[in-house]
Amino acid sequence: VQLQASGGGLVQAGGSLRLSCAASGSGFRITGWEWYRQGLGKQRELVASITTSSGRVNYADSVKGRFTISRDAAKNMVYLQISSLQPEDTAIYVCAAHTYSEGVTGPIVAREWGQGTQVTVSS
Repeated sequence: VQLQASGGGLVQAGGSLRLSCAASGSGFRITGWEWYRQGLGKQRELVASITTSSGRVNYADSVKGRFTISRDAAKNMVYLQISSLQPEDTAIYVCAAHTYSEGVTGPIVAREWGQGTQVTVSS
């Protein structure tokens, strides 16, 4: 499984971006997605998650009301709409996918990571 994130960039405070993450490969299905971010000198933070089947979402308190996570199960993609951006949102945003596959000896569950996309917010 390979994850490719895109959509980051430089934006002024108050602006918006839409991040995308696509999964490629075969022999697996994705049961859930997560978006993390890590700012310079900060710990990695889980900002949003969504389950594939029910679409249940969760957000970090720091982004509630400003970030929206969504998924396209048919395309194996997840999106993160980020709005009302502030300089403190500057970070590398990384997508992760919870995967399920049938192994020789039984099911295999794993979390796969993408490479991240940089979001920089200027004041």
